[in-house]
Amino acid sequence: MMIRRRLSALLMALCAACAVGSITGTSLSGAAAQGAGRSQQAAEPSTIERVNEGTIGLAGGLLEGTFIRFAAEIAKVVDDPPNLRVLPVVSYGAVGNVSDLLYLKGIDVAITQADVLDYFKREGNVPNIGDRIHYIARFFVAEVHVYVRSEIKTFEDLAGKKVSFNTVGSAANLTGGIVFDRLGVAVERVYMNNAAALEKMRNGDIAGIVHVVGKPNELLSKFKPEPGFHFLTLEYSDKFKDYYVPADITSDDYPNLIAKGEHVDTIGVPTVLAVYNWPKSSDRYARVARFIEQFCLKFDQFKQPPFQPKWQEINLAATVPGWKRYSVAEDVIGRINTAQPVPPVSSRAEVIPDLEEKFNNFLAKWKRNNGKSRISETDRANLFQEYRALIEKEQKNGR
Repeated sequence: MMIRRRLSALLMALCAACAVGSITGTSLSGAAAQGAGRSQQAAEPSTIERVNEGTIGLAGGLLEGTFIRFAAEIAKVVDDPPNLRVLPVVSYGAVGNVSDLLYLKGIDVAITQADVLDYFKREGNVPNIGDRIHYIARFFVAEVHVYVRSEIKTFEDLAGKKVSFNTVGSAANLTGGIVFDRLGVAVERVYMNNAAALEKMRNGDIAGIVHVVGKPNELLSKFKPEPGFHFLTLEYSDKFKDYYVPADITSDDYPNLIAKGEHVDTIGVPTVLAVYNWPKSSDRYARVARFIEQFCLKFDQFKQPPFQPKWQEINLAATVPGWKRYSVAEDVIGRINTAQPVPPVSSRAEVIPDLEEKFNNFLAKWKRNNGKSRISETDRANLFQEYRALIEKEQKNGR
């Protein structure tokens, strides 16, 4: 009898143990495995530290934009595990990326636009932003694409109609809004993914979209053309002389949307590889310094296929008016003495006041008078040199 009672008690104990195991999702063997797992984790701190200490967060942009492609290509070239790993992040775009630099943990570097810092300064809700956000390099020019339905012939025709400015925080959201404000055209602004907005254009729910990206952009190059849909001409003028440059969109960029040999004038805004101004004593400063070193030393690789053609426009020595260059970038670029073509206009215009503004006006007229549908950054730089030499000669002769 006593033996039966002991066996019964033992069985009850085993059943209870099994019941607890089923409730907690473990078993006796699972508990043992967990114990082993904890032992393994206890031995892994050095691995965890090593994997994370070389990680850089790079805020790119929306999936259909140019920023995220550049971020992915930077990661592809600059990655140097275990010393450095770049994590491209899909984000909201130009404005959102600066917010991420300021407030989002793990974001050290971001791609944004030259006009964004001025926007934050005007808003006035971020103290000392010019000291907190610096730049590594001036990037490519992002063209303003305004794509509209057939009945829209001018910007004025859009007055009162729905226009998509992409998602909140995107480049289209900021620069597109500035364009319409300066033109004095009031539209009903909607904010949605432009891939969805293009489809809404087909049934007339939306009159047009604003897309501020480097050409050619995959979203538009893959869009099935609708009869009459077209890009609006946006002339460069004094309204856009502060941060913007003359640009165009051609049939070479979008053979599906523009007839062969034709072009549409527009404006462009320089993009910027921005960085948070980490204190020199911080761990993040060391990571960013490692990133900048690798980015500059390997820069020539970006200019080879199959990377985005707009890498050809970038000159590491070019400056960004209104921004401060990050001290590490200044040191590295000076040390390696980057051999690039003549810097873009903005980096050569300090000696003669308003020279870049005058040149941009001259270039816009020159393109119209000469029927030029496209001009490369190299040709633009060479033309600027000729223009500059002419101005300096006139000044020397007292004209």
